[in-house]
Amino acid sequence: MTGEPSGGRAGDAGVLAGAADGPNGARMARSGKIKVHVASKSNVSLYVVLSAFVLVTVFALVTMDYGKVSFPAAMAAAVEDFVTMMTQPGLGGHFTLPDVIEGLFVSLALALLTTFIGAVIAFVLGLLASCNLSNKGVSNVIKVFMSVARAVPTILWVLVFSVAIGLGPEAAVVGLLFHSVAYLVKAYSESFEEVDAGVLEALRASGASWWQVVFQGVVPEKVNEMLSWTFIRFEINFVNAVAVGAVAGAGGIGYQLFLAGSFYYNIHEVGLIVYLCLAVAVVLEVVATKLRKRYLVQR
Repeated sequence: MTGEPSGGRAGDAGVLAGAADGPNGARMARSGKIKVHVASKSNVSLYVVLSAFVLVTVFALVTMDYGKVSFPAAMAAAVEDFVTMMTQPGLGGHFTLPDVIEGLFVSLALALLTTFIGAVIAFVLGLLASCNLSNKGVSNVIKVFMSVARAVPTILWVLVFSVAIGLGPEAAVVGLLFHSVAYLVKAYSESFEEVDAGVLEALRASGASWWQVVFQGVVPEKVNEMLSWTFIRFEINFVNAVAVGAVAGAGGIGYQLFLAGSFYYNIHEVGLIVYLCLAVAVVLEVVATKLRKRYLVQR
């Protein structure tokens, strides 16, 4: 017979298909080079979404009614103000340096108080929200409630309590506390659920009470992660304390920033306050790194 075997064409197709794959299944281009970027459904979807965002942004900028303001001139003025703010920080007579430093420590104290109270509450709720330590129904209820609390932005919680209990540091503390607790409950509970089930079963089999299981089997293993998450939340709370300083009437450096930028229109004072906030953020990051190397990496 002159015809090819039935498996001949299939074999050739397999060889040709295999030629597109390199070592370890790598995709090869016709030139023989390995393809670094391989199209996939997720990549295509990402590019489509990003392209849509770009088109919507460009369309909004083109069709927006700027009135009598020239957009290029306004952008140039904004860039000039930003450069002046960052290169010429200073005091304009509205605040003294001790006032600004005091406001900075007020914001730090607000963040520290919120983080400490939130961590204590979140520790208890995190234990009750852990499936391996609590009833499944109680765990689900707490997780749902915390999800709702996390979904509401911090600034909105602060506004709600500013109306409910009046302007002042109390509204800022309670508003920041809601989101802090919701954040830490999620972090703590997920960390507690990763504890080896065998350790917990061994403690329960030996007659240990629920609190003994917690403090002898859970906390010693997860204390480092808890400290890490708590410190991260402290950094977030400092940023939030600055942001809500003016909104909640809590004072601090956030209120001074609001006055300098929106009341006195002094960009030099705004620049000084921004640099002080950046300095605190850098110090917190350095401290967190040192603590992590000392207590998390070496243990």
